[in-house]
Amino acid sequence: MEKSNQNYCVILAGGKGRRLWPCSREDHPKQFIDFFGVGRTQLQSTFDRFSKVIPLENIFICTCKEYLSLVKEQIPEIDERNILVEPVNRNTAPSVAWANMRIKRTNPDANIIITPSDQLVVDEASYMRSLETGISYVSEHDVLLVMGVKPTRPEPGYGYIQMGDLSCKPDVFKVKSFTEKPEREFAKMFMESGEFYWNTGVFITNSRKLTQSFESIFPSVLRNLKFEKPKYSYDEELEYVAQNYPRYPNLSIDYAILEHSDDVFMMKCDFGWADLGTWHAVYEYMSKSEGDNVVVNSEVMIEDSRNNVIKLPKGKVAVINGLDGYIVAEEGNVLLICKKGDSSALVRKYVNEVQMKYGDDFV
Repeated sequence: MEKSNQNYCVILAGGKGRRLWPCSREDHPKQFIDFFGVGRTQLQSTFDRFSKVIPLENIFICTCKEYLSLVKEQIPEIDERNILVEPVNRNTAPSVAWANMRIKRTNPDANIIITPSDQLVVDEASYMRSLETGISYVSEHDVLLVMGVKPTRPEPGYGYIQMGDLSCKPDVFKVKSFTEKPEREFAKMFMESGEFYWNTGVFITNSRKLTQSFESIFPSVLRNLKFEKPKYSYDEELEYVAQNYPRYPNLSIDYAILEHSDDVFMMKCDFGWADLGTWHAVYEYMSKSEGDNVVVNSEVMIEDSRNNVIKLPKGKVAVINGLDGYIVAEEGNVLLICKKGDSSALVRKYVNEVQMKYGDDFV
């Protein structure tokens, strides 16, 4: 895939990552962590991936004010004007709407890749081929194109896409339905049916289609600036956003746009993908065989134990005996030991209870 001034990328980096607590903390969530000890954080790895194929000035990072300093520290190459900082937290749909407004002003015919900041891609060459195919498709069709990968296990922590009819291009299908984080029994049914793919959260579109989609749900927020000040400055844009951003509803891009549009398609991809947003997903991704213990960049002595996932700070050693199916995770002032299972709901529960009982310093 060659660099083109027609192509843009929006990296979403404002999430709090509570499902990986306590290693992902409110002041330092998972996208800013070198979780696996590879020398680059998840945000940096995402930026590295896209900076190879997207011009630097065409890469935007959406985040919230609490994380601006982390973004600037970890991605010093990017111009501060390319970091879109939410005045108030409103989920991913409003931040993408703002990014699209900025991009459209520069290039009304831009192709745009929207991507989370915290995903793992194993086969980058295959990933780039999929991006190239997707960009080619949306440059010719006004659609929203989601990148889907075939499930390898009934993972309840992921979103699922049901394929509909094949489009005019091989491996591109009309989307019949989305299901977010189903129960494990339904995830197993989805996987066995062959009709469902994992939703990677990466989608590609063009600025025309994205503008049309947003103006159908956010009309008054988006239209005023371009009609009142067709040649507005950067400072005027920031002032307008500061005044009007709180009027946006708190909606995810998946719910606001993808699940409510008639022009959503899915491209089958095969690049080795994982959304490492939950402890269970980390275990499933890293586990090599039945009975494995997954030790994430930690010093551990294990005996007579199986099916555990363990993550400790540097300088700590764990001795574990007789443990089966647990998360053992420590960071700072918190040690978590709980049944692994489908842990995301359980971890969220503990985060809320700890915050209420002991205060913000522990979340």
